[in-house]
Amino acid sequence: MADGQLPAGWTLEEIRKGSGDQEAIPLESHRVVTGWPAQDEQLRPEIVLGFHGLCLLKAVNDDDWYMGSLNEDGSVTCWSAYGNFYEALHGL
Repeated sequence: MADGQLPAGWTLEEIRKGSGDQEAIPLESHRVVTGWPAQDEQLRPEIVLGFHGLCLLKAVNDDDWYMGSLNEDGSVTCWSAYGNFYEALHGL
């Protein structure tokens, strides 16, 4: 596993099955987050999961999950938010 962590109560196998991406991986959380919703405030990722070129992230002290593109430099450009991980996973 990468240096990242998984959402509480979820296994990597469950995440892969739910997303349909058998190569989904937890990623290291130290990365810059740009785009919506980060325009007004800087998001500090706590959990980042990679799904090929897409990712889901949960910010520190925030219950929402954000979807975005994983950029070549390791940063994330977000474009949507979900109220929980299950919704975000099925939004991929």
